Amino acid sequence: MKQYRINSPALRLTFFIMGLIVSSGIALTGIANAHWLLFVPTIFLIFAGITGICPSLIISKWLFKEP
Repeated sequence: MKQYRINSPALRLTFFIMGLIVSSGIALTGIANAHWLLFVPTIFLIFAGITGICPSLIISKWLFKEP
């Protein structure tokens, strides 16, 4: 898991802020009106911002079979 960690605090803050902006857009549109797929990148961004582990990087490396 160490190879998937984000070491930059600035990048982690950017992911967190982007997740909050998308979340607020979903909330302002109406949670009942938003499609469930919009929640996936939001959760990924907030998770990456809080923990420093990037799920998108894990999925990308798995899809392209990188070591």
